[in-house]
Amino acid sequence: MEILLEIWSKILALFDAVMQMDVPDEILPMIVMWCIGGLLIYLAIAKDMEPTLLLPMGFGTILVNLPLALTEGVISEHGAIEILYNAGVANELFPLLLFIGIGAMIDFGPLLSNPKLMIFGAAAQFGIFFTLTVASLFFPINEAASIAIIGAADGPTSIFVATALNSQYIGAIIVAAYSYMALVPIVQPPVIKLLTTKKERKIRMKYEGKAVSKTTRILFPIVVSVIAGVVSPQSAVLIGFLMFGNLIRECGVLDSLSETAQKVLANLVTILLGITVARNMNADAFLTLETALILCLGLVAFIFDTAGGVLFAKFLNLFLPEGKKFNPMIGAAGISAFPMSSRVVHKLGLEEDNQNFLLMHATGVNVSGQVASVIAGGMILNFFGSN
Repeated sequence: MEILLEIWSKILALFDAVMQMDVPDEILPMIVMWCIGGLLIYLAIAKDMEPTLLLPMGFGTILVNLPLALTEGVISEHGAIEILYNAGVANELFPLLLFIGIGAMIDFGPLLSNPKLMIFGAAAQFGIFFTLTVASLFFPINEAASIAIIGAADGPTSIFVATALNSQYIGAIIVAAYSYMALVPIVQPPVIKLLTTKKERKIRMKYEGKAVSKTTRILFPIVVSVIAGVVSPQSAVLIGFLMFGNLIRECGVLDSLSETAQKVLANLVTILLGITVARNMNADAFLTLETALILCLGLVAFIFDTAGGVLFAKFLNLFLPEGKKFNPMIGAAGISAFPMSSRVVHKLGLEEDNQNFLLMHATGVNVSGQVASVIAGGMILNFFGSN
């Protein structure tokens, strides 16, 4: 909460400083965007909030709002950022390449050793569809769907879906998605505590970690890709690239390629993605009431995703005997923000009982949320992609 208050105070201070400037009206929006770019850079450096993306996005925001940006090769028809945008974002290439790196980072072992945790990943996508309903009251359905996917807590999925649906608010959607991902340790704990009792937070869960064979690890990404492609065809490419990265990790014969995907590929694409998506953060498109509403709806999506997972676990506990109940907090880890959300749940468990180790359970739920969020993105495209 202290960080949120500090961020808000910075925003107010910047706004007050800008409003006191004696500048022409046509220059004022540009200065405001410079301040927003500076704020993103500040959050990346001073608060270590998604620095690999927020820093290039903040710098890109300043670049695209320079007075001579349109004539100096930044976002003109043949400008550098415009070329990168058309080559990597407009055709959804950068998010897909990033999924390879993400897949190579994820260890699905905790989920494979306890497959029933997958249901919490599905339950924690409730916020997406709730927000879709609310957002449709204010925006056209394709825009509402693009905004709702912020609740996936998955930046690449948000970019992919918003681009595929031709959203005109992609800049605000991306800022909201990555900002709230970074704020998971701040947003989730109050929601979890509000929905659970002290007794529930102290529930211990025995970890029945079974050894997962190499064959199972190799077959998992292949089988998931096939099933996802049949059930939700629009998610096939998203799941496919994610699982391809995981297959590189688990096959055992491409260790150097796996390391490259996790580090070099993921970092390089993230940097290019950050500075490129700033193309949509010019003052005319970003400084609108719609942007403020999108930021609010994104927060709603995160809150209801968290609540959906927790409440679903509480519902299952009604039918389970003592000793077999779930700690409801693990349901909150069903959002896709990996591994931050699982660490938040583990920390909350230790706060209530220093012998209550929930990390492996929460990690299993967290990686299932990664898969579920991508499938949810595919479902959104199935429903609204042709609208």
